[in-house]
Amino acid sequence: MTLLVILSVVDILLLIAGLAFYLFWVGSLLTRVAGNLEECAELVWKIVSHAELIGPGVEHINQTGGVVAGALPLLYGMAEGIVAGVTPREPEPAVPLPAMPASGTRRSRLHEAVGFGRYGNTAWQSDPDQN
Repeated sequence: MTLLVILSVVDILLLIAGLAFYLFWVGSLLTRVAGNLEECAELVWKIVSHAELIGPGVEHINQTGGVVAGALPLLYGMAEGIVAGVTPREPEPAVPLPAMPASGTRRSRLHEAVGFGRYGNTAWQSDPDQN
């Protein structure tokens, strides 16, 4: 036999040994995974049995929560009435103040846009202090 045949047989034996080791390693991993899945299945069945016991109570809790949620606007309105009744207020002035806009007095910016205004470059200034 030649050296090439001997090396080919050794190479094939090493390949078979490597594959056998790999298959043994994968088998041990799969055995561990199967054990973990069995434990998980037992836990899932416990959870299902507990959920079956709790189920009717959850329906009752949801119904009660719906009743409470429906009463919240009424309770909120009653609380607003209580707060409005006990909050101290400033007395109304003897002479009513004139109606003013909430944002204060308005000024037009159209004059400034065409260069005729307070900050524009014009000969006439609307601010008497600058004349």
